[in-house]
Amino acid sequence: MEHADGEKVSKKAGASALTGVSETALLTLNGRATQARHPHPIIDDAMAVQLADSIAYDFAKFGRRTGQEMALRSLAFDNAARHYLSRHPSATVVALAEGLQTSFWRLDAAIPGGRFRWLSIDFPPVIELREQLLPSSDRIATRAQSALDYSWMDAVDPGDGVFITAEGLLMYLQPEEALGLITECAKRFPGGQMIFDLPPVLVKKFAPKGMRSSRHYRVPPMPFSLSPAELADLADTVPGITAVHDLPMPRGRGWFFGTVFPAFWQFAPTKQFRGAYTLLEFG
Repeated sequence: MEHADGEKVSKKAGASALTGVSETALLTLNGRATQARHPHPIIDDAMAVQLADSIAYDFAKFGRRTGQEMALRSLAFDNAARHYLSRHPSATVVALAEGLQTSFWRLDAAIPGGRFRWLSIDFPPVIELREQLLPSSDRIATRAQSALDYSWMDAVDPGDGVFITAEGLLMYLQPEEALGLITECAKRFPGGQMIFDLPPVLVKKFAPKGMRSSRHYRVPPMPFSLSPAELADLADTVPGITAVHDLPMPRGRGWFFGTVFPAFWQFAPTKQFRGAYTLLEFG
């Protein structure tokens, strides 16, 4: 791994400044890196492996989860982004609360001669770590601020298209904050799209203090979630949203993640109780 100026990193970077919701960036990074290291990987993410190896952090505190669900989420987001960028090759991708995602490099590798630009938005400690450990590019810009500080919208040129990602963000917001962000994005970026994920609607009821991933770590509370039916209603209740797409679960490795989980995702009797990967189109 290199610094932005090309200097080799000889010492692992600390991550003690990442607390609360920001610490979940390390959880999801560990999941993707674990999957990328697997002999039969479901995601090609060498940058995630390098990044995880460059951070001094006890990833074992998150427990023994293999991370397939985290890698599959990233693949679902990648698929939607590639589809949009195939029609808007010079678009700007805005990654809200990007954490330690490495989506830019996966998409850049998947789109030869890619011209899309990238805006990474997160709190200062996260942006600091990203700029310290990840390669620089003249196509990547950063803003060290909350996604709820709408001033980032003024930095986006919508002329060539806008694709907004909110991977692992909205569920940690209060409902009025999450819906306000969606509403403002729809208002400001006609012709653009926005993708986000939400947990099952029962999570906020049965785990109001957050879910434990291990004895040593509890995922922060998730006060916001909507069922697929409630998400579909956004096209009728939020001005500027012209279509709502409930995205499928990519297939993973093994019997459960390769067959059972994707089938459960589409199973009508339980569909309204599962989580969601949702793509919005703005008109």
